[in-house]
Amino acid sequence: MYQIIPYIPKPSWNKDKLVGQKLPLRLEEVWSIRTRLDISNNLRELTMFNLALDCKLRACDFIKLKVRDIAHGTTVQSRAILVQQKTGKPVQFEITPKTKVTITSWIKSNGLKNDDYHLQAE
Repeated sequence: MYQIIPYIPKPSWNKDKLVGQKLPLRLEEVWSIRTRLDISNNLRELTMFNLALDCKLRACDFIKLKVRDIAHGTTVQSRAILVQQKTGKPVQFEITPKTKVTITSWIKSNGLKNDDYHLQAE
């Protein structure tokens, strides 16, 4: 009359997979990335990497940074403030000297103006 079908559980989709927040980069990995970008003369990517480490913003906020948010003329600020999109709260971050050097070089090499996005393509 009725046939009983045995229940066979499927393996979960995340079995043996790393889920959730990823581990932060180790200091050796950060310096390795910086060195490789510096050796390859990839100024845009080096600037982007350094600034991303300094500000720790979400990507949606990071890509909206403009030159005027981090620099006045040719002088890069030591601190910057940006209002986060998700929370609506202002976030202040410090710009390290190494990052200042790369930002200054990037702005000068591309002739960026105050209303330009800081990482716009060449």
